[in-house]
Amino acid sequence: MRRQGWAALCAVTTLVLSGCKEREVAGTWSNASGSVALSRDDSLLYVVDADNGLLAVVDTARREKVSEVRVGSRPERVTVGVDDTVYVTNRGGRSVSVIRKGDAVEAARIPVGVEPTGLAVSPDGSTLYVVNSATHQSAARGSLTAIDTGTLTVRWELPLGEEPRGIALLEDGRKAAVSLFRQGDVVTVDLSDANKPKVMRDGTDLNTKANRPPSSVTSPLADEVIDPPQLPDSRQGPRTFRARGMVDLLSAPDGRRLFAPVLWSREDPLGGPVDGRGPDQGDSMYGGGTPCGAAAGGGVVAAGLVTFDTEDEAPRPVVDDLDECKPPPEEKPDYPTSLIASPSFKAPLQGPAAAVVDPTGAWLFLVNQDSNNVAILPSWRRSGSDLPNESSPVRQLVDVGAGPNGIALTRDGRKAYVYNAFDHTVSTLVGGAGDIREESTRLVIAGDTLSPLAAEGRRLFFSAVDPRMTSPSVAVSCASCHLEGREDGHVWGFPDGPRQTPSLAGRMTTATAPFHWSGEFSALGDFMSATVKDRMGGQELDADTVAKLGAFIDAIPATDNPSRGEPLTAAQARGASLFKQAKCDTCHTGTALTNNTNADVGTFVLSGVLRDAAAVVRSGLNTPSLLGVGRTAPYLHDGSAPTLRARLLNGRESNQHGMTAGLSDADVDDLVAYLETL
Repeated sequence: MRRQGWAALCAVTTLVLSGCKEREVAGTWSNASGSVALSRDDSLLYVVDADNGLLAVVDTARREKVSEVRVGSRPERVTVGVDDTVYVTNRGGRSVSVIRKGDAVEAARIPVGVEPTGLAVSPDGSTLYVVNSATHQSAARGSLTAIDTGTLTVRWELPLGEEPRGIALLEDGRKAAVSLFRQGDVVTVDLSDANKPKVMRDGTDLNTKANRPPSSVTSPLADEVIDPPQLPDSRQGPRTFRARGMVDLLSAPDGRRLFAPVLWSREDPLGGPVDGRGPDQGDSMYGGGTPCGAAAGGGVVAAGLVTFDTEDEAPRPVVDDLDECKPPPEEKPDYPTSLIASPSFKAPLQGPAAAVVDPTGAWLFLVNQDSNNVAILPSWRRSGSDLPNESSPVRQLVDVGAGPNGIALTRDGRKAYVYNAFDHTVSTLVGGAGDIREESTRLVIAGDTLSPLAAEGRRLFFSAVDPRMTSPSVAVSCASCHLEGREDGHVWGFPDGPRQTPSLAGRMTTATAPFHWSGEFSALGDFMSATVKDRMGGQELDADTVAKLGAFIDAIPATDNPSRGEPLTAAQARGASLFKQAKCDTCHTGTALTNNTNADVGTFVLSGVLRDAAAVVRSGLNTPSLLGVGRTAPYLHDGSAPTLRARLLNGRESNQHGMTAGLSDADVDDLVAYLETL
């Protein structure tokens, strides 16, 4: 730990002035998150714009962009080292850009893994850590790469779990916590040996603690591990939730806590009356939005913030029981609520994308991409006379531009900068003591590269505030399930049966009518209107709105595929032949790899709580595209196959899902190798 001048800091007016006192600050604390960062003296603001592939440099005193640096494809995040060297992860370019302070060109571009995202610099500045969503060898696992900042060479690459995303360093860099994006969990890595990193713990009991039976646990801090409750035998009873979209990890200044923005998603049956209450009493299929509403009123997706205690060997989740519409047993919980409600239904809070704790350690700034605002809440409590609504821990919501995905706080706590990715503008927040506001003029960083139709469609797709798309009491967006325009690996308990979220990325979706898992919509507009109006609380969509949404969906870039290359390997080539031999190309045909017809491939769920409706069983399920299938686990409409190999082995002898009865285990391996290239 190292001390800073907190007595001097507390003497000035900060954005949120509160009980400030001198305290220790860990060398691993960062004052920025996501797409923006500040130089060590706060004189320069660095902004990455994914659409334009650039790093913009802004003079904060003059409030103007002074230069821009062309970096790799789809830059994702930026951080600044102790020597003011700037590092940018190029998610679409499998690389990290290195820019020296004052330069207008890259000093180097370092190859790393597939779709790099999170990054962090060790406290001594000697090592850059980069989180890769996948490895060059496999889409099923991501990795952590260590780069020597002196030589700009890779020291090692450590395989991790599925799709890791954010990183926070602990104990002065001797450990790292890495978030798993779709699984909503944290991996702990031991970095104490600079040359031999190892995974200490590949997950936590976060989801178990969030779904514990009320009578079984007396404290959210209990060490007892309890199996999550079983699905109820009717549409009444407890709700089950899982964390999804864990995009980042941020540290409190003293290093004692980590915070992870998440989306909490329902796993039990949706829709229908609960405890005798009907849809007019808050139980609409996508209803909810507050902690009580999300748990007891049928909510499907709610913004959340998970707190992790870092004083044990590995980060330990401190989380509420999400099914309990009441505070946890402690008299005064010292951490934020795990579901973050808006203090007003008139101003929804949805799509947490970045966050940072202020220099005093007392306040947390949560950037919400889908509701275009920043929530300011205490980081070590959830109640107090300064909070306007006892059902929400949020002190203030500040509106910003469209699609915010990054925030940086000055080290004196006087200003915050937020990047609005869809507007390509920077918002500057000033003020204090519950009256934080945006300065009147936003700084333009770049222009649109999407067509005007697609650019407007993106704003609609990610909006949880536009009345065409949702209502204040529901407050969800298309991106609440289709994370980043892709999918969330989640299975929803809809009335017509279990339905996994399909990916929209690079799948030529608008050209694959009919739509929906059951193929009941022949026109895109009918499908969109039914989803938006009946599930999301929005309106009947007109042709112009449908065209905008369709244009954006068609523009969503395909997920980077580590298995795709030219020429095919021997195994992949054998798999290509087997794909035809097994008649897979009968249904998965054409450029979109679907014949757009319904079929029964023997996967209907006919028993249990979540079962397919009789009408669906009669009509069959619509053949999905296989484009990018290697990055969309789990598989089938009910998500019952965790891997492609598991799907092919399950029911192989029936020949109901392709002519697979004659395939050997080696053939299955070859076929999987080919499928992963699609």
